[in-house]
This record gives sequence, C-alpha cells and structure tokens, in this order.
Amino acid sequence: MIVVAAGRSTRLGGGEAKQYRTVAGVPLVLRALRPFAAHPEVAHLVLVLPPGDAANPPNFLAGHVGVGLTLVAGGKERADSVAAGLAAVRPECRVVLVHDGARPFPARGVIDAVIAHARAGEGAIAALPVSDTIKEADPEDPTRIVATVPRSRLWRAQTPQGFPRELLEHAYVRAAAGASDATDEAALVEACGATVRLVPDTIRNLKVTTADDLALAECLAEPEP
Repeated sequence: MIVVAAGRSTRLGGGEAKQYRTVAGVPLVLRALRPFAAHPEVAHLVLVLPPGDAANPPNFLAGHVGVGLTLVAGGKERADSVAAGLAAVRPECRVVLVHDGARPFPARGVIDAVIAHARAGEGAIAALPVSDTIKEADPEDPTRIVATVPRSRLWRAQTPQGFPRELLEHAYVRAAAGASDATDEAALVEACGATVRLVPDTIRNLKVTTADDLALAECLAEPEP
C-alpha cells in the first residue's frame, strides 16, 4: 500500500504543507492513512513524503514508523514518487494499492472492491461518473467554447487505485523506457493493454487541492472523540 504525499501544495497557498494541515484537528495525511492502517488486508503501508520530511518526519508520524509504516522520499514528479514507494513495498505483497495523501475520506467498501479486482488479476480504480456538462475550449482562445463533450461514458479518476504488483511494476518499467504523460497509475497500466475496472465512489472522497476543498473537508470530517 502506497500513500503519496510528496507534493508542496502550491495551489493551496502559503504556509504549512497541505498534507500536514489539520482537518477537524487531525492532519490531512493521517486521515488518509488511517483507513488503510486499520484494514485487515493491508500488510504494509509506505508513505511517500518530501525528502526532508521522510528523513525527519512530523511528530504525529514518528510513533508509527516501523510498526507497519515505512517512510520514503518522493521524487520530482508523482510517477517518481510512486515508483519510489513501489520499490519499498515488502516483497510478499503481491497486490499494491496507491492512494493520494490529500484524500482524507476513502470508503471501506471502495477499498474492499479495489482489492478484490486486483486479487483477481486486474487493475481497478475508485471513480465518479461525470455529472456536469463538459465544455471543450479553443486552445487559441481559452474563453471560447468549441464543443460540448458527451459525458455518458466519462468518469473522474480517484484513488485508491489497485493492481497486481507484477503488472504495476511492468507498467513502470515500460514508462521509464519512453516518455509518458500519464497522470495516474491506471493510465500506465492501460498503456500495457491490461484491464482496469471502475469502482463507483462517492463525492466524499474528495482531493484537497485548494482552500475551498479544505473548507469542504472540514464540513465532512467527524471530530476526534
């Protein structure tokens, strides 16, 4: 299990790194970790952090390191960070999940379904069907609409994403051999010709990117007892 939290959160504004901001009193990345740490089928958690933080973790993480949790330094791009995390996952783990450290509310049922698909030999991702009307802009004039995109087959990719380990490793080897503009693990696996399934998710599994997202997460969070 890899949780990626190596970014510097430039879109959220200055101050403390996004992954350490609190949501109802609990650091964002800790909320993202807890559902997997408590899951009976997750044998090993790898948390990918900015290099300096991996070497000197925040106090709220220090007590967890070595007890089923390994900290790894991330890379320049997300793909580099996931590759570093994948290399650190224990060899006996034959299924690997990847989750965004900025998604604090993954649902247990979705995690279970993603794991089940991966155990069956396929990839799977949490996803939401697109409900908004989608417009395509003119690349030369970004405020001008050139088309309305049919949405009936469109889904928003979320995490966790899960895969047979061998398949994910093959996808990363293949990506390293040539340029890839993939923005998630599923795209790399799809490029190998493998099947990736959609697991319907909920809007609660939001990714905190902006200040508005953080405010919404505060509304959704249950306070600590």
